[in-house]
Amino acid sequence: MTINHQNIPHSTPSPSERAGVRLVILGAGESGVGAAILAKQQGFDVFVSDFGAIKEKYQQELKSFNIAFEEKQHSEDLILNASEVIKSPGIADKVSIVKKIKEKGIPVISEIEFAGRYTQAKLICITGSNGKSTTTMLTYHILKQAGFNVGLAGNIGNSFARQVAQENFDHYVIELSSFMLDDMYRFKADVAVLLNITPDHLDRYGYEMSNYVKSKFRVVQNQTAADHFIYCDDDPEIKAFMATADIKSQKHPFSIEHEVENGAFLKSDKIMINLSNSDQFDMTINDLALQGKHNVYNSMASGIVSKMLEIRNESVRESMGNYKNIAHRLEFVANISGITFINDSKATNVNSVWYALESINTDVVLIMGGVDKGNDYSMLLDLVKQKVKAIICLGKDNKAIHDAFEDHVEVMVNTFSAREAVEIAYHLAKKGSTVLLSPACASFDLFSSYEDRGNQFKAAVKEL
Repeated sequence: MTINHQNIPHSTPSPSERAGVRLVILGAGESGVGAAILAKQQGFDVFVSDFGAIKEKYQQELKSFNIAFEEKQHSEDLILNASEVIKSPGIADKVSIVKKIKEKGIPVISEIEFAGRYTQAKLICITGSNGKSTTTMLTYHILKQAGFNVGLAGNIGNSFARQVAQENFDHYVIELSSFMLDDMYRFKADVAVLLNITPDHLDRYGYEMSNYVKSKFRVVQNQTAADHFIYCDDDPEIKAFMATADIKSQKHPFSIEHEVENGAFLKSDKIMINLSNSDQFDMTINDLALQGKHNVYNSMASGIVSKMLEIRNESVRESMGNYKNIAHRLEFVANISGITFINDSKATNVNSVWYALESINTDVVLIMGGVDKGNDYSMLLDLVKQKVKAIICLGKDNKAIHDAFEDHVEVMVNTFSAREAVEIAYHLAKKGSTVLLSPACASFDLFSSYEDRGNQFKAAVKEL
């Protein structure tokens, strides 16, 4: 794969040279503050700038490490003299200060790229449009249960840079978004996992699917024949790209549609993993803690990583059987009067909602809505017609959802709070059915984050 390396140096400055090297970090959330701590530890001249307000806990951390910072502004005289800029993944390239940085030829990298320079740990990097958080957590759970000295990083928990600065792990399982991958150049994954590619965040990619696909495939950049690439052999976007891509790493496909070599496949309701370096693994899908077709894929990917690391079959089966799902991803909340309430607030795109509906075998009252990212809801129509008895819109602008579904469901209601949505859903649902919060949209019109949305939903259910 051809990657534009900007003018990123092949080697990082020696310890004696770093004091004169100015690193500017844009964004003072977990990623930015972690990068700042690592940069300070490594002896760089560090400055942190955030256009918004910085949380008090992060301000206190920056002060305790004697790191200069500013908030609610980007001072060009303090930023455009940087040798290198570490940009938080949420900041788009079209932002004015980023444009000016690039016009000056200053390299812009991600926190993951930066932290990767300072660790010798084995890096297991997981991306995909859907399922990456679940697969990352499941993989981490399996390794942890098997006794590995392993860290969990990326989109989850403490930042990779913070852990490189303060911990000493032998392995990391890292969840990578496309935004992180976009600012990674010389970083190399020892094991790269690509779960699927479906339309998401296209506003950041010029509304060109091909740009988004290329972004996801950056997970294999710099890999050699000694590295490993695990991918879904049923995904049309992945297969189409791989037909022309020059990927040097060892390939491990997984599929529920056909048998594969040196990977994982489904045979008579059993996951079969057959790698050249290890004994064969099998496990019936009914014994998986995570149910639903999408979770068979996620479990296959985690299983391949596990067997690549030669973890015993008994240990992998036990971990896959006792894993508890992450919060806000198809999270069981309560069963009240025979009605099951499920919190899937992390489902911020249409494909995630498809997976959620696909995994539920009852009638559904669906709560959805928020900040629409140009969603195409047509892929949900068949499942909505089969399972959804009512849609409750939770957002300020619900026109796109009404246009897509009002001819296909019996009831559609607009609401403007989690409590209102839950109360109406409870009255519309019948015994034996499921109330599913699976928004397909970002949360920022009514909530501070998808976590806030999910927590308000759970609190409202508990008040019924």
